[in-house]
Amino acid sequence: MTSLSAIPTPPPDRRRPALLIAATGIAIVALAVTADGGPLTPIKAIVLGAVEGITEYLPISSTGHLLVTQRLLGLGTGPGKVAADTYAIAIQLGAILAVVALYRHRISRIARGVIGRDDAGRQLLTRLIVAFVPAAAIGVAFGDSIKAHLFGPWPIVVAWAVGGAFLLWWRPRHGITALEQLSIRNAAIIGCAQILALLPGTSRSLVTIVAALAVGLSMSAAVEFSFLLGLATLTAATALDLAKDGGTLLNDYGWRTPLLGTLVAFLTAMAAVRWLVSYLRTEPLTIFGWYRLLAAAITIGLILGGAL
Repeated sequence: MTSLSAIPTPPPDRRRPALLIAATGIAIVALAVTADGGPLTPIKAIVLGAVEGITEYLPISSTGHLLVTQRLLGLGTGPGKVAADTYAIAIQLGAILAVVALYRHRISRIARGVIGRDDAGRQLLTRLIVAFVPAAAIGVAFGDSIKAHLFGPWPIVVAWAVGGAFLLWWRPRHGITALEQLSIRNAAIIGCAQILALLPGTSRSLVTIVAALAVGLSMSAAVEFSFLLGLATLTAATALDLAKDGGTLLNDYGWRTPLLGTLVAFLTAMAAVRWLVSYLRTEPLTIFGWYRLLAAAITIGLILGGAL
């Protein structure tokens, strides 16, 4: 078991997020009472939003969990497949906003770097762009084909099992490189690794954290870079999907239930990110390997039992 470097929690909000959380909770209740999304009921929207928020930044694959959960809820197949798949992408906005809220100080430095007021922020932005491009290019070129052939329970089972076995076998080296010391070359390596996350069940967080550790980043830096790279990747994927099929989403589900799921994803993602950061201060990624194997086994049972 490797000794993990200390992972700082996201910069504290001295005004505390209690008001934001309370306002979001009130909005969730109001939408749950008033929403009528047709096949996407408020309960289904809440369940899928929670699944997205909890799993997006953990190394267990949000795509795999959402696909399986959609099938169990009777969504994602037949005439409503496009709307259901678009909803699963749209609620990523909640996870995006969670990282923006928790890491706004780092994001602010990146923004200052854009206008030439923060050299470290500009350098980090350059690394993020380099890491973002490979998966973005492959996703644009082959995304539809991947969805058509690999978005199913069996490919997800295989990816969960392979990733789980890897985490139980893998013993990361001691990384000491800080985020500010990440080279362009190593950012590109992390970006190329992110291409694997296009396969459902793989987990973007898993491959980016593993790649970041492999090139020598400390666990603290690896986790933060994974979150920030995810912010860019998820934003692009969400914008692209909504531009393409957002009209179908609104026609089938309206706007209340998608917004409901997005707000649930926001709150649950905030909780999941804080937990992961706290957990990885002292513990390795092994627990996620066991979880992935368990998820694969349960999903196999559901498939053989005819539930999927």
